[in-house]
Amino acid sequence: MAAPSDLAFDPWDPAFLADPYPAYAELRARGRVHYFEPTNQWLVPHHADVSALLRERRLGRTYQHRFSHEDFGRTPPPAEHEPFHVLNDHGMLDLEPPDHTRIRRLVSKAFTPRTVEQLKPYVRDLAGELVSALVEAGGGDLLTDVAEPLPVAVIAEMLGIPEADRAQLRPWSADICGMYELNPSEETAARAVRASVEFSEYLQELIATRRKEPGEDLISGLIAAHDEGDRLTEQEMISTAVLLLNAGHEATVNATVNGWWALFRHPDQLAALRADHSLIPSAIEELMRYDTPLQLFERWVLDEIEIDGTTIPRGAEIAMLFGSANHDPQVFEAPDMLDLTRKENPHISFSAGIHYCIGAPLARIELAASMTALLEQAPTLRPATEPERKPNFVIRGLEGLAVEV
Repeated sequence: MAAPSDLAFDPWDPAFLADPYPAYAELRARGRVHYFEPTNQWLVPHHADVSALLRERRLGRTYQHRFSHEDFGRTPPPAEHEPFHVLNDHGMLDLEPPDHTRIRRLVSKAFTPRTVEQLKPYVRDLAGELVSALVEAGGGDLLTDVAEPLPVAVIAEMLGIPEADRAQLRPWSADICGMYELNPSEETAARAVRASVEFSEYLQELIATRRKEPGEDLISGLIAAHDEGDRLTEQEMISTAVLLLNAGHEATVNATVNGWWALFRHPDQLAALRADHSLIPSAIEELMRYDTPLQLFERWVLDEIEIDGTTIPRGAEIAMLFGSANHDPQVFEAPDMLDLTRKENPHISFSAGIHYCIGAPLARIELAASMTALLEQAPTLRPATEPERKPNFVIRGLEGLAVEV
């Protein structure tokens, strides 16, 4: 196990953020687990370990179903952060069974293969309209013109959020997701708290409206399930809606811009894709592996475990490095090479185990729709300037991606 000062892993260094993959290679070469003092976490960089730990029941996304903060040896979050934690802690991503199982069962009814398949025409048409507007303008920002509006509109449509209210969803989401970065600042926390309060108040009003005037949307469905006896508190409904919106577009937005920026830097691969659109499904998987939208996923050690002879005690936090796992040469041949025809591609960009992304099939449909529309309508698409990378590590993306046709 390397000493903390010896590690190349530095999630606040702009050079690391620009390209973390060489540092990951060093982490993998130096061992299976590393203690990282600045965040008080154990870093796990290998694919086999990450994959196994995602299914490990001695780990949990929360510990509060078994321990108090004090019993677990953790300091409770500051009282002024409570609105964020109330919102976050009641979403199924941060719950363990039986609560996780109960909520996921209800939500999964909206993500059945049949339901997702029925969304295909809507997603395809919307992607076509967005790309058409981009082409007509001669270019623009791929992030704000295509990558963001498509998944935000789709998940808002599923939730039943009126079109007039959708503009505020992305800013709320961005502010809340700031808290998922490592050691967020007080300013970041204040923005997340404010967004949590405003988003929760908005959804309280929407839920009240849907109780009186139910529709065919997911929020109406959750209300109906509650009324029929499935236990779902109003806070769980609010937290579920926020989680679905945040998770339902963050990964898709970043996979889109990360993916196209990777294609622009590999003209041979882009040329092959333009020549053969049947590569789109494997291209999506490879682009999500090559520059992973979610770089790190945290879990708490509920019962002591051992990794490669190192004992990780109860109360510790494990940081599974998805980006590193997706570049592990023990699993992927020539992992640092972009290969849109890659056949064996067991990437873990959508996680695994009970917290596997419930919206993964929908994300794939959205990514395929926007990629198809761009390839068909903008076959000469090229970057206008070099993009600026967001100063984030956990959620990896770009500030924007200026393109011209």
